[in-house]
Amino acid sequence: NQDEHIINELVIPNLCVCSGCNLPCCVLFCSGSGEDSLDRLLPPAGAPRRKSTTSQSKTEPPLLRTGTRTIYTAGRPPWYDEHGAQSKEAFVIGLCGGSASGKTTVANKIIEALDVPWVVLLSMDSFYKVLSPEEQALAASNDYNFDHPGAFDFELLVATLQRLKQGKSVKIPVYDFTTHGRQKDWKNVYGASVIIFEGIMSFADKELLQLLDMKIFVDTDSDIRLVRRLRRDITERGRDIEGVIKQYNKFVKPAFEQYIEPTMRLADIVVPRGGGNMVAIDLIVQHVHSQLEERELSVRALLASAQQTQPLPQTLSVLESTPQVRGLHTIIRNKETSRDEFIFYSKRLMRLLIEHALTFLPSQVVQTPQGQEYEGRRYNGKGITGVSVLRAGETMEPALRAVCKDVRIGKILIQTNLDSGEPELHYLRLPKDISEDHVILMDSTVSTGAAAMMAVRVLLDHEVQEDKIALVSLLMAELGVHSVAYAFPKVKIITTAVDKSLDDLLHVIPGIGDFGDRYFGTDGTDSWSDEDQEQPSY
Repeated sequence: NQDEHIINELVIPNLCVCSGCNLPCCVLFCSGSGEDSLDRLLPPAGAPRRKSTTSQSKTEPPLLRTGTRTIYTAGRPPWYDEHGAQSKEAFVIGLCGGSASGKTTVANKIIEALDVPWVVLLSMDSFYKVLSPEEQALAASNDYNFDHPGAFDFELLVATLQRLKQGKSVKIPVYDFTTHGRQKDWKNVYGASVIIFEGIMSFADKELLQLLDMKIFVDTDSDIRLVRRLRRDITERGRDIEGVIKQYNKFVKPAFEQYIEPTMRLADIVVPRGGGNMVAIDLIVQHVHSQLEERELSVRALLASAQQTQPLPQTLSVLESTPQVRGLHTIIRNKETSRDEFIFYSKRLMRLLIEHALTFLPSQVVQTPQGQEYEGRRYNGKGITGVSVLRAGETMEPALRAVCKDVRIGKILIQTNLDSGEPELHYLRLPKDISEDHVILMDSTVSTGAAAMMAVRVLLDHEVQEDKIALVSLLMAELGVHSVAYAFPKVKIITTAVDKSLDDLLHVIPGIGDFGDRYFGTDGTDSWSDEDQEQPSY
């Protein structure tokens, strides 16, 4: 869907990306079609099931490759502190070298050897300047110098890389080498833990150099580069051999000698022979891994040890505990309640909660047919987007759709790493221009607030204003309320009840149980083993 933004296609325990709807769904109910259907992703009948884990494994890489796609099974750990502020920038690797020196090949080798998700490959080719009609005519006759620093939009490039390094969502121009121009649609990129930036002028700008944590120069013989360029430009870009050679002798070779080769002295590592030099690539990967380990954060531990001596924040709104609300809570909290009743009464409570949440949206005065002003509750804003924290938060979408016409829906998948106990971002799909909307962020239960904080941070990274975010949850623990309110004091927190404490497993007490398991019937009563059950997002 061109109106939506997909970062990664992921498979995690009990969840897959269905090729039919392209959304995460429970594998028990998935019915994907085509050559990437679910049947190709599941083990054959009778085969031993892979142990469920959302963390990386030394014996099992967090990647599943099919015929046409790569599916990640590991997530992005927190990139912010307990205050919700950006505290861990992405690690940026700069790759420089002559045209057709093998920079992209080296980049892909590094990505493959790193074996971690959330790696972004950013090409300098995307940032060629928009040509004037006169320059377009020169480019068509191979008389425009694309190998000069003046051919690149360094201002846009630096601003984009700066934002991407800070963890923000960015839009990357898509350059068409056949027409020598930018395409209409730009590419959305978000969530990089490692950024590999490659281009012939990667080291040509001082401001750009300051953003690079590691600088690598790919040194390849000029004859090999010429042969590669001939093959690429003729087969991929529709050029003729005379034009390629003319452009090489007139612009490419002189530019390499004047602007590119002298920057080799700025490199931390020089890689001769390009992608075939696995010794150099292995050394690079080892260094990147050590840098990533140094940047690891422990957010949940800090939240769990936080003091709750302060009164509940003013940004919290709890649905009035009427006899109806109290009765609904009695039913869904009761462990003896059947699944059908649990779903039915949960939906009733969700409807009340969503209707209550919408009352906090800004309203405007309207004119009556008699020409009089009426201080009503008509929404006064650009739009409303609902974002559910999968999987349990998705159960609240029907209630939002029922009371909010034409609402757009986004999805964020956050899972707990079984080894570190930290939340990890696995998947997101957000509508375009979400930054202009009021956002209803939906999660069924919130205990420590770690997952909710990550979801809010994702929205802020996509330029959603903090005071336009409402976190809506059926049940919250006091710790989760304090955590979110402390980190994001402008976020509205709306729930039907706040419970006092957590147990040793960080479950809300007295609580409601695992909402997702009770709602979807995956609480151990089906054929899935305990190891394969989805771990709760706290």
